[in-house]
Amino acid sequence: MNTEFERAVLVAVDTDNMKDGECEVSLAELERLLDTAGGSVFAKVVQSLEYPNHKTCIGSGKLKELSELCCANDIKLVVFDLELSPAQIRNIEDGIDCDVRVLDRSMLILDIFALHATTREGKLQVELAQLKYTAPRLIGKGAELSRLGGGIGTRGPGESKLETDRRHLKRREETLMAELEDLERGRMTQRKARERSGITKVSIVGYTNAGKSTLLNRLTDAGILAEDKLFATLDPTTRKFTLPCGVEILLTDTVGFIRNLPHHLIKAFKSTLDEAAYSDILIILLDASDPEAMSQLAVTEKLLDELGASGKPTLYVCNKCDKAGSFDHITLTRENAVAVSALTGEGLDELVAKLEYMVQNGKTDETFIIPNAEQGIVNRLYASAKIIDIDYGSEAVTVRATVDAKTRGQYDKYRVKSEDEVDDGEEEY
Repeated sequence: MNTEFERAVLVAVDTDNMKDGECEVSLAELERLLDTAGGSVFAKVVQSLEYPNHKTCIGSGKLKELSELCCANDIKLVVFDLELSPAQIRNIEDGIDCDVRVLDRSMLILDIFALHATTREGKLQVELAQLKYTAPRLIGKGAELSRLGGGIGTRGPGESKLETDRRHLKRREETLMAELEDLERGRMTQRKARERSGITKVSIVGYTNAGKSTLLNRLTDAGILAEDKLFATLDPTTRKFTLPCGVEILLTDTVGFIRNLPHHLIKAFKSTLDEAAYSDILIILLDASDPEAMSQLAVTEKLLDELGASGKPTLYVCNKCDKAGSFDHITLTRENAVAVSALTGEGLDELVAKLEYMVQNGKTDETFIIPNAEQGIVNRLYASAKIIDIDYGSEAVTVRATVDAKTRGQYDKYRVKSEDEVDDGEEEY
């Protein structure tokens, strides 16, 4: 990151389909993203339009105003709070009479991901996302990809690759996808081992900067980076945690969510985000001190649904209660909620107690198909589960039973998987 903050102008379009105040909230979030990337806001430009201009996003008069603002104040960076097409980026840069870089919201998020990626998988995911999204957009002023040279929006593991000839980008993309598939197979092996162990898996999810890493550090002494920055944590971290009853669980800190998270980024980071989909219990963490907590919760729940992770037993944790004046607007609208401060430790005993109850009582109805040669498994299911129905077939026994997370994991190889699990790479017995 640069030691000096790079000054930038933020641009937003307040369209007719936006709710009152939505543009201001999103623009404030873009300012925080810029701060995380190492920039500072020189000015904000907002235009109210029925819909964005298809050529330059903003109107010609506003573009001229933006040009005068940048040229008079030696501004080299303009960031738009929406997704721009390659043609729009080129037209905007052509319409500004001085040399500037134009980024959109997705490109800024990619830059932050590049800044925070530490593991091999994280760096590969960032590079893949950059190749898929950023490369076609780096086309301003007729200098093509050679315009990369430093500053926000130009760094990351894919930087040197983006400067190569376009003919090689597709080949590099294929190489990255193959490497990520190898790493994903390793991750799937780890997940299956966790399933066989029968240990309950709990994922801490939520909006970026809600305090997920701080909570995991407080509970497990994980020692992971926890900063008051957006996307401070990019790579998932899993630690064992022993409940007061003596039962061990696995707690995983996940990458934070944000509104308008680019679809290509979700796809590139699917194996990382899937930690939530493969968990038994979710802890949805909210920043109770943020006035946008409820809209952030809506974004989180929408993304969880897209990832196939909705419908799981969920504990809603209202964090930063030491800062919040009131969190009744959250706790009154969601069952199974608790207020804590991951920073001070306040409320963590209640959180752990609720989590322990969920682990011991989080049972689901499952169907198991057990070969006749392994009918000893049926006897063990009778001992550890509540049998709903059993059908003895010519080759296998089909058992419907209510099981806890541990039993579900122990006999997962016999369990009939849902369509989502099969689509995500699990093999149905």
